[in-house]
Amino acid sequence: MNLLANKLVKAFIKNKSISPLPPQYVKNMKNAEKFRKLCESKITKPIIGFKAAGTGIPLIKKLGEKEPFYASVYKHNVLKNKKSVKINKFTLGIELEVCYFLKKSFFDFKKKITKNNMRKFITHIAPCIEVVGYRQKKKGIKCFGDLCSDFGANVKFILGPRKKFKNNNVNNLITNISNHKINQSVNGNTNTVFINPMNSLLFVLKKIQKDKVKHNKDFYVFTGSTVGVVPILAKGIYEGRVEKLGSVKTKIN
Repeated sequence: MNLLANKLVKAFIKNKSISPLPPQYVKNMKNAEKFRKLCESKITKPIIGFKAAGTGIPLIKKLGEKEPFYASVYKHNVLKNKKSVKINKFTLGIELEVCYFLKKSFFDFKKKITKNNMRKFITHIAPCIEVVGYRQKKKGIKCFGDLCSDFGANVKFILGPRKKFKNNNVNNLITNISNHKINQSVNGNTNTVFINPMNSLLFVLKKIQKDKVKHNKDFYVFTGSTVGVVPILAKGIYEGRVEKLGSVKTKIN
């Protein structure tokens, strides 16, 4: 397990691919989460936030799981708006999300986190794009462990313009991601994200509290895709739009 973790961490850092992990590390979510945490413990690069993954309720039911999972997001994998992302054949697709920026004082909060008291930690809200894929030579999703064991399958995040959080209502907002060059356009809704993005945020914060995670800087939480995993059909510019929040772009190379 330690040897495999070292190989996957090296692939993660150098943007390379390794042979698929043995089934015992991915089929069972407890094993997959244990493996993910082992890998994360070996990385010295700064963490910039955390992501919720597997937030689509139909997918949760289809794969026989009870809830999503979370993973750490590293600073070197988070890009500014309109930056480019290089993909390979193990890239799964592109997603459009709502993300939050929170105060580091959350990590010193001793009370149980709730929908009401978590709002005081949120400073900003923004649309973002996530490019998802493996550091392993495999395709598709057979179980949550496939994603979880491989750093949550995060390749890159692209941040859209941030807005100050003013108790924004993100329920039932129309979303769209498109590549106009090839007339590819996929519509979505924020309510497909584990009920809604605020509920997904609460899920991540509860998990962080439970795992006694500590962090000394303000941080992002990426709440999951509003459009599912959209296949990247061609290179070029993909633009995501979230109603009332704005737009975010990335160039896929």
